Amino acid sequence: MKIKLVFLLILNFIVFNQTFSEEMFNLGKEVFLNKGNCATCHSLKDAGSVANVGPNLNEIRPDIGRVINSVTNGIGVMPAMLGILSDKEIKAVAYYVSEASIN
Repeated sequence: MKIKLVFLLILNFIVFNQTFSEEMFNLGKEVFLNKGNCATCHSLKDAGSVANVGPNLNEIRPDIGRVINSVTNGIGVMPAMLGILSDKEIKAVAYYVSEASIN
């Protein structure tokens, strides 16, 4: 009985986590292409963007922490998006970029 309960809890976590990940990925892609306007400056194969102003994200493959910091505070000519994007949108676009750039 305990094994069955543990198995069901693990299965529930996996399914919920996968659904959550897909939602974050999709929201992040939406932010990248639209509200965040990231595709104007950055190349990212998954997004179909081929811009040359900012770094090519397929090449630098930034981790989620690096993207959160860059989007929140700005870096170089990139403006800070804090106050333009919500915390959830910043986390989602960071998740999207970090995941899409490694695939």
